[in-house]
Amino acid sequence: MPATLRAGTDCRRNLIIFGVLGLHPNRMCSMAYKIAIIVGSLREGSINRKVARSICGLRNDNLDCSMVEIGDLPLYNQDLDSNPPEQWLRFRKQVGEADGVLFCSPEYNRGIPGVLKNAIDVGSRPYGQSVFDKKPGAIVTASPGSIGGFGANHQIRQAAVFLNMPIMQQPEAYLGHVSDDSFDESGCLKEGPLKELIRGLAHAFHDWVHMIHESRRLLAEDSAHAAQAKAEEHA
Repeated sequence: MPATLRAGTDCRRNLIIFGVLGLHPNRMCSMAYKIAIIVGSLREGSINRKVARSICGLRNDNLDCSMVEIGDLPLYNQDLDSNPPEQWLRFRKQVGEADGVLFCSPEYNRGIPGVLKNAIDVGSRPYGQSVFDKKPGAIVTASPGSIGGFGANHQIRQAAVFLNMPIMQQPEAYLGHVSDDSFDESGCLKEGPLKELIRGLAHAFHDWVHMIHESRRLLAEDSAHAAQAKAEEHA
């Protein structure tokens, strides 16, 4: 696991950074964001589903998370764009209403699971109407293996770049040696280093989503003020 993913990160540790950017750090710790969680595994006991729940469970004061199911999505077919299946419409609506997207996925054959790639394709079409456009996101891959789904992580990241999604760059999250034994009977992470890593990721993800949305808000305000000043100058 990358050393950059430090445990116990608190949103207030970024106050200096946010101050430099001209943001409002007092709002950073209080604003809740709606997060769409997309899990690249259909297995009922998926460790990635458990990790996703843990990320939001450890930051439930600021992240309002919902699992967006993808197992029922028909394979993407451009011929259906004019009359899309109900499942496509449901998926696009759920992701479209979210403030951010959290991808949690295993790695299959050193790549992205087919079910997740199909979901990304469904959400990105029709062309020019992608529900992922400009949505801040994060990518987490967990695996019993030692490299933590590195291949899948970067394939998802590659797609996200094309989809115009600002993806959290740090901390990177390739969670290796994760198994069913990492969780208790209720599906919660057991106390230990992995839980602390997830806690740090949860705080960092909230901060990232907040920074993207707050930066856009302030830029819009600046543009509006500049336009108003220019209009007054020529009045």
